[in-house]
Amino acid sequence: MKKFSIKSLLQRCWRWSFSLGLIVLTIACTPSGDNIISSGALNSRYTEEQPALSGNGRYLAYVSNRAASRNILLYDLQLQQLVPLPRLNQRQTIVENPSISYTGRYIVYVTSNRGTQIMVLYDRITHTPQILNQWYQGLVRNPSISPDGRFIAFEGSLRGQWDIEVLDRGTNVELDLPDSPLPGTSP
Repeated sequence: MKKFSIKSLLQRCWRWSFSLGLIVLTIACTPSGDNIISSGALNSRYTEEQPALSGNGRYLAYVSNRAASRNILLYDLQLQQLVPLPRLNQRQTIVENPSISYTGRYIVYVTSNRGTQIMVLYDRITHTPQILNQWYQGLVRNPSISPDGRFIAFEGSLRGQWDIEVLDRGTNVELDLPDSPLPGTSP
């Protein structure tokens, strides 16, 4: 039978507290998801895919698996930093296939939450996402926005097969033209 002593108890407690301290320190020093996304780097150790370049060549929108979720990130190639996209990425959703207008004002993409596919238009000036296919009865995929932001082409399954559909946002939309000021800057 092993003899119990205060000294052996203290040694065991010290080993456990030291091990637990190392684990806590490791977790505390691991960057959180927000830090990973806002780090400003174009490429990371995570999967980066589905790139879309703005018409003026300044912005690159892409899907990234940083922070353990799929998010759309926007990278400013001129300033070499990530651009914040408030209200675009939502928790518990999967985003796919970003497409971007001429100056990067509009980003269109497909998202799914609990199996429902939604085509969304995000306006970087107003920071508002707008659902585009609430009227559409089929599935949607691979949206592509015109450089001026008026038209959106996508694949739709309304007839039971994948067809090409074109959505005209109308004549009253604010167009993203080559001489338009960049989002976030004053004219």
